[in-house]
Amino acid sequence: MLTGSLVALVTPMSQDGAVDFAALQRLVEFHIENGTAGIVAVGTTGESATLSVEEHIEVVAAVVKYAAGRVKVIAGAGGNATAEAIELGQRSAEAGADMLLSVVPYYNKPTQEGLYQHFKAIADASALPVILYNVPGRTVADMSNDTALRLAEHPNIVGLKDATGDIARLCDLRLRAPADFALYSGDDASGMAFMLCGGNGVISVTANIAPRQMSELCAAAIGGKAERARAINDKLQGLHKQLFVEPNPIPAKWALARMQRIPEGIRLPLTPLSQAAEAAVEAALKQAEVL
Repeated sequence: MLTGSLVALVTPMSQDGAVDFAALQRLVEFHIENGTAGIVAVGTTGESATLSVEEHIEVVAAVVKYAAGRVKVIAGAGGNATAEAIELGQRSAEAGADMLLSVVPYYNKPTQEGLYQHFKAIADASALPVILYNVPGRTVADMSNDTALRLAEHPNIVGLKDATGDIARLCDLRLRAPADFALYSGDDASGMAFMLCGGNGVISVTANIAPRQMSELCAAAIGGKAERARAINDKLQGLHKQLFVEPNPIPAKWALARMQRIPEGIRLPLTPLSQAAEAAVEAALKQAEVL
C-alpha cells in the first residue's frame, strides 16, 4: 500500500499555455528531494480538463521518465465519458505509470449504479491498480460510501481519494473497508485529522508548495504522533486555506511562480491569481517558511 504525502502535481506552463517540460522536470526533482511518496501527474490539479489527450500522455510519460522509478507515478485518468477514461488509463499504462487516479464523472450526474458501472468498466480494462476520487464540490455527483465499498471488492480498485473533508465518512469507511484498501484525504485542511483517524495519506495541493513539511506531517499523523503532527500542520494552515482562495490550481501556480519554481502560465478558462488575493497567498507562504 502506498502511504504518506502524494502530490497532486500542477502542470507548469509558459505564458502562452504550452507545457514547460524543463520546469516539470525541476518539480519532480523538488519532490523527490523533499520526501514526497508519490506524484499524481495530470490529475485535476494538473489541469487535465484543458490538456489534449496527447498532451496528457506526454506529461505522464515525462513524469515517469524524470522520476526514473524513485517514486510511484499515479496518472490522472478520469473523465465524464467512460470510454475516454478507459483510453487514458490504457495509454497511461503504456507510458509507464504505476497506478491510476480516476475522478467521479462531472456534469453528467450519474446515479450510484452509474458510478459503480463506470468505475468497474475502468478497472476491468486497466492493467494498473485504480484509485477512486470523490470530489463532489467539483463534480456535483457524490459517490456514497456504500458505492465505494462495493467497488473496493474489485481486485483492481485499491483505494479512494476522498475530498469531502467529512471525517465521519472516513471513520465509516475505515470501519467497513478491507484492511488493504487505501484511504487518502483529498482535502488538505482536514488531512491531519483524516490520517489520525485511520487514513493512509493525503493527495495534496499543499505539497506542491511545501513537500518536506507535508511529508513530515503525514509521517507523524500516520504514526500516531498527534502533537508533532499538529505543530507541523499549524504552520501549513494558511496554505491549506489560501491555496483555495480562488479555484485550484490558480493560487498554487501563483505561489510556485512566486517561489521561482515555474513560469506563470495557466490555461483558460482559468486566469492568473487576482491582485487582491496575492497578499493572502504570500502571507501563507511566509507562515509555512517556504518564502
